[in-house]
Amino acid sequence: MSDRRSVAILGAGMAGAAAACRLAEAGLSVQVFDKGRAIGGRMATRRHGSMQFDHGAQFMRAHGPAFEAQLEDWERRGIAAPWAGGGRHVGVPDMTAPVRDLLAEIPVASETTVARIRRSGTTWQVEAAADAIHGPFDAVAITFPAPQVKGLLDASGYALPGVERAAYAPCWSLMVAAEGAMIEALIEPRADPIGLIAADGSKPNRAIGDRLTIHATADWSRDHLEEPKEAIIATLLQAAERHLGTALRSTYVEAHRWRYAQVERRLGMRNLYDPVLRLGAAGDWCLGARIEAAYDSGSALAGAILADLGAGA
Repeated sequence: MSDRRSVAILGAGMAGAAAACRLAEAGLSVQVFDKGRAIGGRMATRRHGSMQFDHGAQFMRAHGPAFEAQLEDWERRGIAAPWAGGGRHVGVPDMTAPVRDLLAEIPVASETTVARIRRSGTTWQVEAAADAIHGPFDAVAITFPAPQVKGLLDASGYALPGVERAAYAPCWSLMVAAEGAMIEALIEPRADPIGLIAADGSKPNRAIGDRLTIHATADWSRDHLEEPKEAIIATLLQAAERHLGTALRSTYVEAHRWRYAQVERRLGMRNLYDPVLRLGAAGDWCLGARIEAAYDSGSALAGAILADLGAGA
């Protein structure tokens, strides 16, 4: 039986992937759990036949040296590429590619909803909704959106003070395949109900085609969050046509509701970590509404765990 220190990472978005990669590189045993069918979190790609849509985060940008170096490495290896100017990069061949790269050598249990975490002596167990028990683990890192972190902690009888201060805005996202719908790359009207329109086919190493991803504004999404998809689709299509100045002769339309899309109120700390419990949390909600913020937060939480546990050889 291995005597390496072990860590459970809950969430396979950018924060979880960054934490898992740093911990694994330091020699710890890492297991990632995620409720989705595919990894990436809000760095998401939806496929329909031969078509694909980046229906979550549209691009990445670096403001600090750590993520800048990571982007340069991904670009050098063909995992990311520049798009739409202004320092924007996208994953290649889809937005999940950078997360897949970070988790390439790390076991991930997908379609696993974590119901609660339980402390047993000095170690942790992870209890899935299907009554499966995983563990033991020396530490647990939760990288869900802040409201989901709090929900899991409440259900488990633990707390990480501060997580309740972070807040998210929702977003309705529309995926449209339509003849003659191409724009050069990206427009951001930011006028209710349209926040952003992106041409998926304009991104590097994507299939050519007239495919748009349309994101509604935060305020409009919040006001219409519980409306049926049919109503959302009709309203957003009409508004997009006004901004584009053309009718959208759509051959495929689908909507996706992101309840926790973009950070509106950040915590202002790199992560949360309780060294007594060996329990921590990270995400973009710690530092700001950017993929880079999730990367930096996950990396910082891994650093806190390593300082506590040490490398596990």
